[in-house]
Amino acid sequence: MTKIDSSIQPEAKTATPATKVIAVVNQKGGVGKTTTAINLAAALALEGLNTLLIDCDPQANSTGGLGFARPKEGEEARLSVYEVLTGSATLSEALLPTEIETLKLIPGSKNLIGATIELISVDRREYRLRDAIEPVRAQYPFILLDCPPALDLLTLNALVASDGLLVPMQAEYFALEGISELMSTLDRVSDAFNSGLALEGVLLTMYDDRTNLSQQVSENLKAFFTDKLLKTTIPRNIRLAEAPSHGKPVSLYDPKSRGAEAYRELALEILARNNMESPEAKRRKAAAAAAASALKSFNKPEKKPRFWQSSK
Repeated sequence: MTKIDSSIQPEAKTATPATKVIAVVNQKGGVGKTTTAINLAAALALEGLNTLLIDCDPQANSTGGLGFARPKEGEEARLSVYEVLTGSATLSEALLPTEIETLKLIPGSKNLIGATIELISVDRREYRLRDAIEPVRAQYPFILLDCPPALDLLTLNALVASDGLLVPMQAEYFALEGISELMSTLDRVSDAFNSGLALEGVLLTMYDDRTNLSQQVSENLKAFFTDKLLKTTIPRNIRLAEAPSHGKPVSLYDPKSRGAEAYRELALEILARNNMESPEAKRRKAAAAAAASALKSFNKPEKKPRFWQSSK
């Protein structure tokens, strides 16, 4: 893990409050970080919100999961978050469009493996990603950062750039063991670099409510995190597993699957927790009001004409 210099004073953020930068992070691998980053970003974008996904993982699985294969041998490498961190490209220059008009991607790269070493002697090394995001931050209500499964300089950059942490976690015994280490890291990063950093929520993934273990872990997490444990859970779902091989988020691959519905619910819960209403939510509300008004008009008793004079 990257050593944190506690003598550094955290910098206050001056960004637009309406923008939320969320790091999807857990030092444990295989808990659904990338699946969550891809599908939550897609769900927010489908709510009509301009969303940016930044792939900070050298494995670049978020990039592949959105249909961008690794460049073949001899092909010109595309710009990635590596060039952004090292200062040879801006975030806008590395931006890629996706199948969803409101979702943009900054791809990952295997070159990120060397970025930790290259950035050691660079000034403000912990703030590189935060500084790169600042010029475009106001354009996106949500910016999601897919972090590698390690608490290294790449993850530290993501934590310093973020407003909140979303922690995907499997409902199993070993998942509970990493909680104290993650919370300790959150406190140290907040004290040293980013006083505004907070826990956005803990998300249970690959959840099966039929097992006693899942229910017990859920209860333990509820006792520990209270309202920070998200109500939405992500079930084990074959469509979620299949979607990345097709280069699509599950909301495009199979929008009626349990996985797609779960991430849609997660997006709505995140919006509600941040007191935000999406354009699609406003449209649904207007459509419901119009339908209710039409139904009321249709059910209104028709006034019968009177063909005789009242005796009174």
